[in-house]
Amino acid sequence: MMNKAFENLNFFKALKKTPLFVVYIFIFACHSAPEVDDKKVFRLNRYDNISSLDPAFARNQSNNWVANLMYTGLVGFDDELNVVPEIAKSWDIAADKLTYTFYLNTHIFFHPNKYFGKKKTRAVKAQDVVYSFERLRDPNLNSSGGFVLNNVEDFKALNDSVFQIKLKKPFPPFLGLLCMKYCSVVPQEVFQHAGESGFTPSGTGPFQFQFWEPNVKLVLKKNPLFYHFDSKGERLPYLEYVNVLFLPEKHSEFLQLIQGKIDFMASLDPSYKDELIDEMGDLQKKYTHQLQMLKSPYLNTEYLCFYLGGDKSVSEDLRRAINAAIDKEKMIKYLRNNIGFAANGGFIPKGLPGYRDSLGSGYNPQKAHQIIQEIKEKKALPKLSLVTTQEYVDMCEFVQSELAKVGLAIEINNVDPATLREGKANGKFNFFRANWGADYPDAENYLSLFYSENFAPQGPNYSHFRNRKFDELYLQSLQSTEIEERIKLYWQMDEIVIREMPVVPIFYDQVSVFLQKNIKGFKNSPINMLDLTRVYKE
Repeated sequence: MMNKAFENLNFFKALKKTPLFVVYIFIFACHSAPEVDDKKVFRLNRYDNISSLDPAFARNQSNNWVANLMYTGLVGFDDELNVVPEIAKSWDIAADKLTYTFYLNTHIFFHPNKYFGKKKTRAVKAQDVVYSFERLRDPNLNSSGGFVLNNVEDFKALNDSVFQIKLKKPFPPFLGLLCMKYCSVVPQEVFQHAGESGFTPSGTGPFQFQFWEPNVKLVLKKNPLFYHFDSKGERLPYLEYVNVLFLPEKHSEFLQLIQGKIDFMASLDPSYKDELIDEMGDLQKKYTHQLQMLKSPYLNTEYLCFYLGGDKSVSEDLRRAINAAIDKEKMIKYLRNNIGFAANGGFIPKGLPGYRDSLGSGYNPQKAHQIIQEIKEKKALPKLSLVTTQEYVDMCEFVQSELAKVGLAIEINNVDPATLREGKANGKFNFFRANWGADYPDAENYLSLFYSENFAPQGPNYSHFRNRKFDELYLQSLQSTEIEERIKLYWQMDEIVIREMPVVPIFYDQVSVFLQKNIKGFKNSPINMLDLTRVYKE
């Protein structure tokens, strides 16, 4: 049984006068499910904390991970990023590609919760989907996920088990968009109390809420009503508890891992990178008896972006020179220990249909030097400042060094993340480091950054790139329902981006996770989502 003292949050106010390490030890002892076999408890740390357990605010990785453990939506992704049934057991798409009709599994129940009254739970109904989507659109809620429904004309429950959506215009990746955790289905009688004292969330995911002390610890427990089973008919998940700590320092997280106090770590910080992995990106031999390392492509492109909307925009020939001057293979080898892939293709990342490794012109310092000399003969080189955050200063200093070798001097402007977000959205910086991770696994998600109707801050086109042919191909791709046809259009669009170079792709990311040797059933996700549904300990 959980210690009843923890049911009263005032108890923690007294603990705040206690040294922090004592608080951690005390809470860890009282809230680690001591009566449960350790093999049934999965422990991890989130150094960047969790700001909300409401899926409407699943705006960052930490919130997304927890939302994926607690909630499900109409549809989801399998290991290969195919869209598969979740709360909806099947669906129909009308011939005009505008109307989607979902048929719900009537045997899915919400996590038990006090707000349901005496019965503690109930089955999910189509009206719950309506409520969940209305929340996303509610300006008073101010969810960061409202954009998911921008192309939705209307939605309604036809009855308790049938839900229907009508789009404004066809959008082939729409089902993938519905897989985002923003679209999780939640019950009104519970979430109408969100924000109130004593509120506890309820979803339909493999784990349910047990305990949360912000900045300290989160405990989830197995959902005994979860609707997925393994091949032997055993109800999933296998684990009984998930314990999440919030130690803010990445190095502390690393120490917890090697001391066996947590089961999993997904970060790779420069402070311990060389201690943990060798120069080839493999686990150091001294840890192979204790840990396992899993690597796979991650749908994320790191890049340098040029703002083309102002009078100080960088010329196209200089943009191409900057691309040719950077030895991306060397950067990956020495700065990232071969974790990731040099971006010698287009903007579409490795691992996504539409990626081609032959688009980029590659490393050519002689060509870069020649272009820069030709520019110098005509006019003075512009004074460039590469804007970045502290986390990526080493990468930007490498770029600075590479450009100096070919005769182009630049400065590094290190700002806080909020300043960079605001500046790139409003065109204040003409040269900055950025990245784009997939909201849904379709190359359209990446190419939307270059569509002229998506200029920031209203859309993700931070470069303010404009090309009529690109726009025509982009709109054509939205009308196509055949993936093979769309991929050919994606290739053409990516070729235009690389030819005109509004961005310089630097590398395609890679998911690298570290687990204790006894963890089984864990699989990496190309969108870096945490799924513990089939994980167990030996």
